[in-house]
Amino acid sequence: MSSECPRSPYRCHPAVTALAVAGAGALAWNGARLALELFGPAIPYRLINPITDPLDSENFVQFLSIITDAFISRDTAVEVLKNGVQFYPAELEAIRAAQKSIQLEFYEFFEGEIAGLVLDALAERARKGVNVHLVVDAIGSFRTSDSYFDELRRAGGKMFWYHPLRPKILPSIDRRTHRKLMVVDGKLGFIGGAGIADHWLSHSKQGHPWRDTMFRIKGHAVSSMVSVLSENWLRCSGEILTLPMEITSSPADQGVASMVVASTPDEGGTRARILYQVLLDSARESIFITTPYFLPDRSARRALLRAIRERGVRVRILTNGQNSDVPAVTKLSRSLDVELLRAGVEIYEYQPGMIHAKLMVIDSQWSVLGSANFDHRSFALNNEVNMAVLDRSLAATLHSQMDEDLNQSRAVTIEQLRNRSFATRVMDDFNWLIRREE
Repeated sequence: MSSECPRSPYRCHPAVTALAVAGAGALAWNGARLALELFGPAIPYRLINPITDPLDSENFVQFLSIITDAFISRDTAVEVLKNGVQFYPAELEAIRAAQKSIQLEFYEFFEGEIAGLVLDALAERARKGVNVHLVVDAIGSFRTSDSYFDELRRAGGKMFWYHPLRPKILPSIDRRTHRKLMVVDGKLGFIGGAGIADHWLSHSKQGHPWRDTMFRIKGHAVSSMVSVLSENWLRCSGEILTLPMEITSSPADQGVASMVVASTPDEGGTRARILYQVLLDSARESIFITTPYFLPDRSARRALLRAIRERGVRVRILTNGQNSDVPAVTKLSRSLDVELLRAGVEIYEYQPGMIHAKLMVIDSQWSVLGSANFDHRSFALNNEVNMAVLDRSLAATLHSQMDEDLNQSRAVTIEQLRNRSFATRVMDDFNWLIRREE
């Protein structure tokens, strides 16, 4: 038999062969990434000796601070900024009023109207001598060109990519900074779930503008936010962040207790995941979670089930349905929903568009806000930043906003899941089996 290639113009052409190999490699790489992101190894978490102190007691506050290695700020002032119509004007106002320094770190920074306004404001301040330092994630903002930031650089501002696509970072390419953080003059901070992109302000592929929440922060907690920003600034630029800034605070009787929890992945887990686990295992009345992607690992699922079965805690989850920007995640989460629904977890899917807020409220006392999604990638792979705030007033505000969102949501029922097609149920069962092995 001849070993020569058949006389086809397609089968043995070197270019076609190279493309085939490249395509197979890309599929294998994407498959490996998906497995790592959704099913990758998650260490077990469990609060073996539950805390018996009240959640608003000094003992509990101190314990949470120690276990997450987070400084307790006693003078925190938190203002809730709902949706882009509120937080973008507030952020632009703060930038334009800056006198000494502006530090920013964002996962998403997409070319468009909002990004143009932000860059114009940053460049104007830089020309006036304000120190501007910006870190943007290279994968999260892959659609944005490097030249988009040239005017800021010419004005004297500094901008660096986090993990730009270079061969040396391939072993850690899945380590991204997912943070959304800004500090102005060392005394005013912004933290939450939204990046810089037009879909937070105008209609998107998912329908209405993305539903999200940012928070304007004052007090010593802002100093902790500067510390977080300095971490990746050093990693990206090789410079220690030493800037003129005013570290100020409000009188202690005008603020509440909070702690900024910086999360950087390592072999032993992340502080964000520890924060969530402690609060889940400590809840005695209610756990309310808003998240765009609800993919709890085994430890989190067991914590939710224990909360209901052993302590009678009410658990409500608000997440995306058909309007998710990653529909596969919604389908995957369905494989977990049946067990949780049977136990009494209430799950709702937001209908008007994409909900992107990342919030958790425990017992109407503790609120967790920031950048972490309720999934493996945020808890084990990403750089994240969250703030835990002990304040019944803030919790009440977030409860009220969640109720408004629930009025525009649809409850997920066991009957709906039973009516799925045969192929869908087979795939969900396969996903469930995989996730059992986490």
